[in-house]
Formats: sequence, structure tokens, C-alpha cells
Amino acid sequence: MAKRVVVGLSGGVDSSVTAHLLVEQGYEVIGMFMRNWVDDSVIISEECPWVEDSNDALAVAEKLGIPFHVIDLSEQYKERIVDYMFAEYERGRTPNPDILCNREVKFDIFLKAALKLKADYVATGHYCQKETIVENGKEIHRLLAGADANKDQSYFLCQLSQEQLAKALFPIGHLQKPEVRAIAKEADLITADKKDSQGLCFIGKVRLPDFLQQQLSPKKGEIRELAPNSTNFNTFLEKRVSHFDTKLEELKHLTQPYEYAPTDGKLVGEHSGAHYYTIGQRKGLGVGGTPEPLFVIEKDTKENVIYTGQGENHPGLLRKGLFVPSEQVHWVRPDLALKSGESRTYDSRIRYRQELDKAELFMEEDGLYVIFENYQKGIAPGQFVAWYDKNELIGSGEIQ
Repeated sequence: MAKRVVVGLSGGVDSSVTAHLLVEQGYEVIGMFMRNWVDDSVIISEECPWVEDSNDALAVAEKLGIPFHVIDLSEQYKERIVDYMFAEYERGRTPNPDILCNREVKFDIFLKAALKLKADYVATGHYCQKETIVENGKEIHRLLAGADANKDQSYFLCQLSQEQLAKALFPIGHLQKPEVRAIAKEADLITADKKDSQGLCFIGKVRLPDFLQQQLSPKKGEIRELAPNSTNFNTFLEKRVSHFDTKLEELKHLTQPYEYAPTDGKLVGEHSGAHYYTIGQRKGLGVGGTPEPLFVIEKDTKENVIYTGQGENHPGLLRKGLFVPSEQVHWVRPDLALKSGESRTYDSRIRYRQELDKAELFMEEDGLYVIFENYQKGIAPGQFVAWYDKNELIGSGEIQ
């Protein structure tokens, strides 16, 4: 009897080809469209109109001759993703809703809905791969990068568990994007030439300030510019080469963010709310006339001050390490989890499509200290760091 797979049909080419390939492989396929967002007021033009996407998903299902369902998860999506985003921005953090969307929606709520349909698996159009091995009589599911380096989406799945991976299929992970489009054309799927969606998971391209203003009120504050040779950086750099009594003391020093007083730097402009900005942001400051572009290097949502610096190599943007509290450390491979006092070198990244960089991970009682070989730009609390062994994603954590 054929295994039953519920495919998350989004109305895009990737999920369309995912469903097509599974049909070709002999699975019993059911298409399911997730309606997760109903407010179009903050969406730019018509980048991600859900009605059009739903119609395209239906057309693909009809072409493939598979059952089609629409499931409304807008209430759960708002509760688990949108409310989380608002809360994080209000705290001055930089959330990654796409990672949470996969953990909380696609591979939790959606997966449970699929299991009610007696599905053996759920499948998505992610560019990543899964390999199952057996060690000591136990199945271990490896999450591998997609074969297309330009489209690899394993980072977005860095919070998945073994239980979630056990039920997941990624049928296009071994393909290059042009191959996926070629398959769609050959199968005469309506989505073959449809451009990729951008922006927030299930919402599309949004005006972030407009989106955040739904919950976070505008509040005028100061934009201050910090010189590269300011006391903060010099003091920190001097201490970096000094002697530390313990390794933990050095780790804490290397991973602590810079701290600024509300009066540090010079006043260069005004903003409408520190919570609307992210560390490393360049556009949207509305301050000109500087030899090099200004970047947000820190923000204080309590005092409502944004600190900026000129140029992408401003020392305030560069940090050697980061810290993940114990409760936020997640191992996709629990069998490889570091114990307190252990360390290991992995390739790591802090954002999607960032080049992997070597980092030594130190597990201590309070959490994980990640020390990079090279300075990292724009490390922001709320982001996720993910670490890899070659092309396998081993674990991840939310940065403090």
C-alpha cells in the first residue's frame, strides 16, 4: 500500500514540483494550502496575495489529479509567529519568523493536521535534504544542506527535532533551481514561471514599520553616531588582550555586546521608534551627509536611542562571539550534543545565505559560547546561530 504524503502546496513552483515528483514516485499525495494571513494592509503591492496563491495551488492539484484542502491557521499563526515578532521587536531584539514558522507551523500545526488525515509524511518545497542512518539500532535523521548552494534553506529548518524530521520529506533538495523550473515546464504546471515569493513566511513582502505599528506605537527618539575610536571600543579592545583568570571569564568578555550611555556619540538625527530598527540596518535612517553610510550598531528600546556608525567595518558592528542560554540551545542531532565543559569546532552562520565560518563552541553550565574565527558583522539578539559539520546541520540556538 502506497505511503500517504500531505504536501504543503503554497502556490509556488517549488511545492508544485514537490507534489509532482511524489506522484511520480508512487506516493498517495494530498495537497494542502495553509491560509495563515488575512491582513493585506501592510503588504507591498501584490507580492504575496493569498487568494492568487490558493488558486494556483488548486490548479496544480487538479493538474496532478490529487485531492486539495485549504486549512485556515491564521489564528495560530498570529498567536505563535506574529505576536512573537511584536514582543521581540518591543524588547529590542531581531526575531527570525521564518525559522519559528517552520518549527511552530509547518512542522507542528500543519504536521498534526496531516496526521489526522492518516498521513505517513508531510513534504515541503525546501531546498534541503534528509538522510536517515541507523546507529545502535536507532534511526537518526540527518538534516543536510540543499544541493543548490544558492538556494540552500537548511538554516530555516535549524530548530526542527528528530521527531519532526522523521515525518518530513524534501523531494527537491537534491535539485538545482533551474532543474525545478524545467520539471515544472515539462509537467505543464501553471507555476513553472511564477517568481519566488519574498518577505515574511506566509505574509510576503511587507513594510516592516507599518507592520510593527499595528502593535508598537511610534515614539520619537535620538539617532546618535559613534566614532570608530570611541572609548567603548578602545576599552574593550584593551581588555581583550589582557589576562583572564578563567576561560569562562574570557568567553563572557568575547560574547558580551558593547554597552552605550544615552549621551554617547553625537546627535545626528531623529527616529520614530527604536524598536522599528535592526542591528546592521543601513536603509531607512534618513540621515545623510556622512562620508560613509551609517549603519545601526546598537539600539536601546528603553531609552529609545539608536546608535550608528559609519561604514560596514565600524568596530561597533564587529564581534568575535555570541552567547546562547542553555534553554535556547537546540540539537538537531541530540546524540552529538556537547556536555558542560566540552567544546568542538563547527562551521557556523548567524543568518540565511551567510558564508559559513569556523567557530569553536564551548558548552558551559549557563549556556553555549560561540567564538568565531573571524569577526562577525551585526550579531543581534533574537537571531539564530546554526552550526554545521560539513553539509549537515547539527544544531542551533537563539542568540541572547
